[in-house]
Amino acid sequence: MYPIEPIGVIQSPYQEKFAVPRQPRLTPSATARIKLMGEANSPESVRGIEQFSHIWLLFLFDKNLAAGWKPTVRPPRLGGNERIGVFASRATFRPNGIGMSAVELKGITQQGNQTWLELGSVDLVNGTPVVDIKPYIPYSDSIPDAEGGFAAEEPEILEVNFSEQAISMLNQHPEAKHIIQVIKEVLGQDPRPAYKKNKLDEKEYAVNLFDLNVKFTVGPLFITVTRIEHF
Repeated sequence: MYPIEPIGVIQSPYQEKFAVPRQPRLTPSATARIKLMGEANSPESVRGIEQFSHIWLLFLFDKNLAAGWKPTVRPPRLGGNERIGVFASRATFRPNGIGMSAVELKGITQQGNQTWLELGSVDLVNGTPVVDIKPYIPYSDSIPDAEGGFAAEEPEILEVNFSEQAISMLNQHPEAKHIIQVIKEVLGQDPRPAYKKNKLDEKEYAVNLFDLNVKFTVGPLFITVTRIEHF
């Protein structure tokens, strides 16, 4: 047996998998933080980490572990129809349910006995358990001439518009400007299933961000936030 215990937990705006961008740094306004836990919850465990601008996070796809995995998957980048090997993808259903992300380290916060790592944009659901943290080392971790296969290009970003109800609701929030920007960055990537891309779709979708349920529709040229409610 090789026991693994979480050393921290993520706090992010994403309350469900549907809202999460498919890679880190695609939603730069959606910052996050790690709450260190147990013996790792100590200023000593992160001494010197402030020298690094970015860190690697190893985490668990905890919501998927019980579902198991298959040798092949359908990546969204390939339209959700073509199958490739699980190890040729970043699919969340994996043999050991381990994920990895390189994220910006914005700082360290100490609140009483609690140590926090302040992060930039992440692709992790709120509450995700973190099992390890490592510094990102540019000279070895960055490979300028690396090939990106079927994921070589950044995703297309759609324009996001807001209904009068949505704007009225957001204007009552003390962090309205920040939340509007996060919503634009998240929805602009079109979080719908891959097979829905570039197809007429009259369905109203919803994502949970922060403490808000954000409902939207997708047109051929832009996304419309139809209404927003507290949940």
